[in-house]
Amino acid sequence: MGRYDFYGYKRENGRIGIRNHVVILPLDDLSNAACEAVANNIKGTLALPHAYGRLQFGEDLELHFRTLIGTGCNPNVAACVVIGIEPGWTSRIVDGIAKTGKPVAGFSIEGNGDITTIANASRKAREFVQWATEKQRELCSIKDLFVSTKCGESDTTSGLGSCPTVGNLIDKLDPLGATTCFGETSELTGAEMVCASRAATKEVGEKFLQVFRAYQDVIERHKTSDLSESQPTKGNIAGGLTTIEEKAFGNFQKIGKKTKFIDVLKPAEPPAKGPGLYYMDTSSAAAECVTLQAAAGFVVHLFPTGQGNVIGNPIEPVIKLTANPKTARTMSEHIDLDVSGLLRREMTLDEAGDRLIDITLRTCNGRLTCAEALGHREFVMTKLYQSA
Repeated sequence: MGRYDFYGYKRENGRIGIRNHVVILPLDDLSNAACEAVANNIKGTLALPHAYGRLQFGEDLELHFRTLIGTGCNPNVAACVVIGIEPGWTSRIVDGIAKTGKPVAGFSIEGNGDITTIANASRKAREFVQWATEKQRELCSIKDLFVSTKCGESDTTSGLGSCPTVGNLIDKLDPLGATTCFGETSELTGAEMVCASRAATKEVGEKFLQVFRAYQDVIERHKTSDLSESQPTKGNIAGGLTTIEEKAFGNFQKIGKKTKFIDVLKPAEPPAKGPGLYYMDTSSAAAECVTLQAAAGFVVHLFPTGQGNVIGNPIEPVIKLTANPKTARTMSEHIDLDVSGLLRREMTLDEAGDRLIDITLRTCNGRLTCAEALGHREFVMTKLYQSA
């Protein structure tokens, strides 16, 4: 076994997962209760309730489908049961997931009612769970690993320590063929031109700037240039970040010093240009961003925090690291890696990056993250428009 190898689950389409979930996925908010009932009936399954799915339209509806289909397609999901209020849209989700070759089945509530639907879905979920529990981990290469990142509750220690640690990991894993992703469009405000300069080509850089300008247009449509208490947040300000520009340049440290991003992804869009670093257009809200990246197929998430954030995700393990000694002390149950030694000059950035690589591979091999152990399963869909 090599330095960068790990043990994962090989899926039918060749992708590698590091978890083996059987997901009970609601198409819409009306189906949450049935999904949660199935998960209660069949141990070893995971329901993912959410708030949307009715009367959405246009790109908002397309994003809804892309997120749900992508969630079911994620390599950390072994099999999926989909429940929706009506059969048409339910089948669309099932058909999208079925393209991976993994076991998936759909059930609709209209004309059947909750009790019949729950009974039928429970029988199928039991079958899927028993099948999934016989899956065995196999030796995998770092080339099989898809890693996403965002930061949260940032402070001065984020840009000085924990975000550069993630950047160090990306600089080391990128030449080895890993696939990585960063996002948070709003949190690049003030650093957007520097970000564009880190694109692999001028065309990719312009594609990023188009996404960034579209975000600025949204802010302008709402007739405000004041994002007080949103960007930067009160927590950011308490941690010493006085402007969005300061926050942006700290955030930007997560992509390292050498790696260039090779494409710009829509929210929840799977990367399609092979190994490398990708930028995804996402909200900076932690649960929304991680949900979108998981739906794009990323299997492990790196989350630097300053003041302390408790985010988790039901299907993509979230590894939290901090360089803030107070956070490492007072919120230790949430912190997977303490790199505050960077600020005390007790470790180098290379050493911090190596420690992050180590705990990432341990997580890939089955170690539960703090968020998983504490039961944090934040699954939050992104909604673009008001409903029809």
